[in-house]
Amino acid sequence: MEFLLDTIHIEDIKKYNDIIALAGVTSNPTIVKKEGKVDFFKHMNEIRNIIGKDKTLHVQAVGRTTEAIVEDAHTIRDNIDNQVYVKVPTNAQGLAAMKILKAEGFNITATAIYSEMQARLAIEVGADYLAPYFNRMVNMGLDAKQILANIQATIDRQGSSSKILAASFHTVGQVNDAFEVGAAACTMGADILAAALGNPAIEAAVDGFTNDWESIYGKGTTISSFK
Repeated sequence: MEFLLDTIHIEDIKKYNDIIALAGVTSNPTIVKKEGKVDFFKHMNEIRNIIGKDKTLHVQAVGRTTEAIVEDAHTIRDNIDNQVYVKVPTNAQGLAAMKILKAEGFNITATAIYSEMQARLAIEVGADYLAPYFNRMVNMGLDAKQILANIQATIDRQGSSSKILAASFHTVGQVNDAFEVGAAACTMGADILAAALGNPAIEAAVDGFTNDWESIYGKGTTISSFK
């Protein structure tokens, strides 16, 4: 399983890079907007410096034509590094751009996926990651779990190296559902991770352990007190 952060907020990235086995960071223009008008490539390179080159960094092309997407991809790679994954929408223009970019050796994340057909088309042009939008599909009345399961079945049947990078989550349960049906990776906001780790029952259990220990060995003691 790969856990990615869907944010460019530096403090959240630093925090969870220290806490979990963070696999990478994803971004899009909506996420960038939350941070304000940052110095874009300086900011992205700061993220790269935090997570290192062993983790994936996904940056979205914003061009609307095939030519503009390809140009964006080159600009992204030129200003970050050769390891960056360029996020490309899975529409007609995007698929044409993916074909060009894969032939040039780019890492590609096919994004804005809402159907098995989109995923199949992205698999065939060589996309490295497929990013179906889980909660958005749920809001559209689609069976997001079944769609992801069908996409994974296609990957398995074809022997493809493409991996599902599920995105757009509203709850921890949705992340669990995505992994359950075969997603190799999920990207989520810091709020999802905070909710997963902030269950009051967890702290209650930890408090109980501390109280029981201190009732035996004294307040403020720990295992290291016996060194």
